[in-house]
Amino acid sequence: MTSAVASVVEPRKIRVGIIGANPDRGWAVRAHLPALRALPQYEITAVGTSRPESARAAARAFGAAHAFTDAARLAGHPDVDLVVVTVKVPAHTELVGAALAAGKHVYCEWPLSRTTAEAQALAAAARGAGVHHVIGLQARYAPALAHARELVAGGSLGRITSATVHAARGKGAGGLIPGWAAYTLDRANGAGTLEVAGGHTLDAVQHVLGGIEELTAVTSVSRSAYTVAETGATVVATSPDRLRLDGTLLGGARLSATVQDAEGVEAGTRLEITGTEGALAVVSTGPAGPAGIQIGELRLLRADAPGGEFREVPLPDRYRMPGIGRDAEGFNVARLYARLARDLRTGERGVPGFDEGVRVHRLLDAIGRSADAGGVRQVPARR
Repeated sequence: MTSAVASVVEPRKIRVGIIGANPDRGWAVRAHLPALRALPQYEITAVGTSRPESARAAARAFGAAHAFTDAARLAGHPDVDLVVVTVKVPAHTELVGAALAAGKHVYCEWPLSRTTAEAQALAAAARGAGVHHVIGLQARYAPALAHARELVAGGSLGRITSATVHAARGKGAGGLIPGWAAYTLDRANGAGTLEVAGGHTLDAVQHVLGGIEELTAVTSVSRSAYTVAETGATVVATSPDRLRLDGTLLGGARLSATVQDAEGVEAGTRLEITGTEGALAVVSTGPAGPAGIQIGELRLLRADAPGGEFREVPLPDRYRMPGIGRDAEGFNVARLYARLARDLRTGERGVPGFDEGVRVHRLLDAIGRSADAGGVRQVPARR
């Protein structure tokens, strides 16, 4: 008589190709690399940059077998399942398009594109390709925001009556701008304060509280020129660096929001949510706090009654990620990747896809119309 021992077949790792994998600086090396290294479901197999020498250096730094300067070749390589696009916004349409043409799953950093029309075209192409597509709105995966969403949905605060958010980043403080960020000062590039800080912040608010139904907004350019830190060159700013918004959420609660850059003192984010039976506050903390709600670690505070004293809410252990701390810049990205791995395994669609990106682009369009022409603007429905 013989006995057979069933072998356990481990699922094949998701093979990742990263476009924009600068080995020295940038969001890929700061966030995507540590996030992917913390997750056993993934391996980085390919990297792409604009120059052969930097591509080879990135392959060594990221532990990738393949280095490319041609995004289409990276996307088409058989050792790549998921293409990650982490370059400047004006290149997103071309590079995401190359990934979709190759039939690959694709993760694109926010903003999805320069304009809503471009975003809509990418979303349609992604649906047609039948692949999984991800937009990098990772603030949704911040533990404090995820838990706040659960508490609000569970009725813990009663009926939500108002929300106030103040988001200030240090970018451009003192009139200096790093060379890599100078392009964001040009409104045509779609990567300024409104699009990046505004998009991430307002998407987080909507994720917790539901969609914004209507709004009025004012934007302004408070500093018309900046000095490039590395060269001393002067760059003219046409992209607004200040946003003030008053709106109504779908449930009837009032929203007041300010988003600004070039804040040299106490930059950070604070979101306060008031209900008939209590209040919550989500507050940025730690060294990455001034970078934006999507990057830094967040604390969750609660008051048991309106006007009561805030106390910190312990976050459940289910929000922990082995191999990466909550204070890491890539922590929220790692949580998004973890959910994507589940989606790819099960066929579910749990991560925010390109259609969610289009909805945020449409919200920003409504803000722009109100700021340019005045008046109350309706926001297209989120569903």
